[in-house]
Amino acid sequence: MSKKLKKRIRRVGIGAAVYAAAVLLSHLIPQMNGYAELALFLAAYFVIGGDVVKNAVKNIGHGQIFDENFLMMIATVGAFFVGDYPEAVAVMLFYQVGECFQSYAVNKSRKSITALMDIRPDSANVIRNGETTEVGPEEVEIGETILIKPGERIPLDGVIRKGSSSLDTMALTGESIPRDVEEGESVISGCVNLSGVLEVEVNKEFGESTVAKILDLVENASSKKSEAEHFITRFARYYTPIVVGCAALLALIPPLAAGGNWSDWIYRALSFLVISCPCALVISIPLSFFGGLGGASKEGILIKGSNYLEALADAEMVVMDKTGTLTKGIFAVNKLVPAEGADERELLEKAAYAESYSNHPISLSLLKAYRNRGKEIDAARLKDVEEIAGHGVCAVLDGTHIYAGNDKLMRRQGLQPMETTETGTVVHVAEDEKYLGYIVIADEVKDDAKAAVNGFKAAGMKKIVMLTGDRKRTADNIAKQLGVPEVYSELLPGDKVDQVEKLMASKSEKGRLIFVGDGINDAPVLARADIGVAMGGLGSDAAIEAADVVIMTDEPSKIVQAIRISKKTLGIVKQNIVFAIGVKVLVLLLAAVGMASMWAAVFADVGVAVIAILNAMRAMR
Repeated sequence: MSKKLKKRIRRVGIGAAVYAAAVLLSHLIPQMNGYAELALFLAAYFVIGGDVVKNAVKNIGHGQIFDENFLMMIATVGAFFVGDYPEAVAVMLFYQVGECFQSYAVNKSRKSITALMDIRPDSANVIRNGETTEVGPEEVEIGETILIKPGERIPLDGVIRKGSSSLDTMALTGESIPRDVEEGESVISGCVNLSGVLEVEVNKEFGESTVAKILDLVENASSKKSEAEHFITRFARYYTPIVVGCAALLALIPPLAAGGNWSDWIYRALSFLVISCPCALVISIPLSFFGGLGGASKEGILIKGSNYLEALADAEMVVMDKTGTLTKGIFAVNKLVPAEGADERELLEKAAYAESYSNHPISLSLLKAYRNRGKEIDAARLKDVEEIAGHGVCAVLDGTHIYAGNDKLMRRQGLQPMETTETGTVVHVAEDEKYLGYIVIADEVKDDAKAAVNGFKAAGMKKIVMLTGDRKRTADNIAKQLGVPEVYSELLPGDKVDQVEKLMASKSEKGRLIFVGDGINDAPVLARADIGVAMGGLGSDAAIEAADVVIMTDEPSKIVQAIRISKKTLGIVKQNIVFAIGVKVLVLLLAAVGMASMWAAVFADVGVAVIAILNAMRAMR
C-alpha cells in the first residue's frame, strides 16, 4: 500500500471519528449552540472531504466544471445550507470510502520495472594497449575489444575474436537451452557467459546495443498504455450539469412564474441536489471491482487494477509466449532410442556419466532421469572429462571413451548417427568406436495448457497466437500439440512487439488484446499489450512488474478464469448502475413535485446504496 493511500485512509478515519463524535454530541446535548454544532460537522467535513473540495475548485479554474468532485461538493454544501449537517458529512464519508477502495486497486496497477535493470551491465572490461581496464559500457568505442569472463553479462554487441563458450540467452529470447558460441560468431548484450573466456570485438555503441533497445522498448511501450476511464467520470460529465441545471430551474422558475415562496423552492432545490448525489454508484461500483479483484486473488490471479479487470471482459485476442507460459521451462528426457546392439539402460548410463560434471540444463535432465531409475553416479569410475565446444562432451568411463553430444561430434569420431526428426534437443551417445543411439530431451508442456487453449476458443477469442524465440520446428510441434492455430517463432523482443502491433491494428475498436509471458524478454510486449499477463510463480520480476495481471500459480488456464470473473463483475456493475440510476431518477421526480421529504429521500438513497453494496459483495464469490 502506498504512503499516499495510507495517509488518505488515516485522514478519512480521523474524520469519521470526528463525525461520530459530532452526531453523538448533537443527540446527547439537544440544546447545543447551532454554531457549535455546525463547527463540529464542518470540521469532520473538511477532514474527510477537504481534498474533494480543493480538486473541485482547482478543476473549475481549469475549465473542468462538471466532474464528480464538483457534484460531491455542490451536493454536500447544499446539504449544509438546508441545515442537514449529518447527511452532508455522511455523503462525503461514503464517497471517500469508495474512493479508498478504488485507490487501493488502482495503486497496484503498475510499478517501475526495476528488475529489468538487472540486464543493464554495470561495466565492461576493455583491452587497451595489452591491458584490461574496467570502464562504463558507454565509454567503449566501436572496434575495441572487450574481455568477458565466465559468469559475467555481455555488456555490448559484437563478434567473438577469441575463445568459445555457452551463453544463457533466456533474458533475451526466452530460450532455456544455453547457446554454444565460438570464434567468428556474433553475440548480443544482455546474455550471460556461462563457461569459457571470450574476447569480443564491439560492433555497436551502447546506445544501439540490444540491451539498451530492450530498455527503450519498455519505456516507450509503457507510454502507449491507455488507462480505462472510470464510469463515474463519464457519467458525471452528463449527469452533473443536468441535475445542477434542474436544481437551478427548480429554485427559480416556480417562484418567478407562480409567485411562490422563495425559501420553500430553494429548500426543495437544495434537497434535490442532496438526493442527486450518486452514493450508490460511487460506493458500489468501486466495491464491485474490488470484490472481483479479491475473488480473483483467492484463485491465485492478481489483477493490478479495476481498469484491467474491466478490460478482460472485452478481450478478443490472446497472444502467448511458449517457454514458461505454455511449457514448464524444465527440460526432461523424453525419449530413449538405442541403436542396434544397445539398450536403453546402457544408453542412459553412458550419457549421464559423460554429462555428470556439467550444470548445463541438458546435463541435469540426463542425471535426473538416471537417478529416477534408482541409480547414482560413482565418481571413481569416471576420469578425463573434456568439454568439446560446439560439439559435446568426452569422458573416460571404466577405461573406455564415452562421447555425448550433437551429430557433429559423432561424425568427428568417424561414426554415422541415426537420422532423426525429433522435436527437442537430441543427444547422440557413443562408446569408443560404437554408436549407442540417441536421447531426446524436450521442454514439458504444462498440464493445463491444452485446457487453456480450449477455454480461449470457448470464450470466443477471434485469434489465439503463440510467439516464441524458439526454433520453428519446436514451436510448430508445441502449437500442433496444444491446438494453437497461429504461431510465430525465432523472434527477438523487438520482433514480438512488432507482431503485437500488427495484431492490435486488426482488432475491433472496443476489443482488447491479451499477451501472456514470463521472462524479462517479454516485458516490452507485456507493457505494450492492452492487458499484459505474467506467469508469477516462475516468471521474472521484470515481467511481473510490467504486467497488468499476474498468475501466481503459473497455470495458463487461470487466464480463462480471470475472463469469467471479469464478465461476472461487469454484470454486477451494470445491475447496480441500472438499479441505482432508475431509483435515483424516480426519487428525484418525487422530490421535485414535493412528494418526498428530505428524510424520506435520504432513506431511499441510503437503502439503494445498501442494496447495491450487498449486490457488489457477490463479486467476491
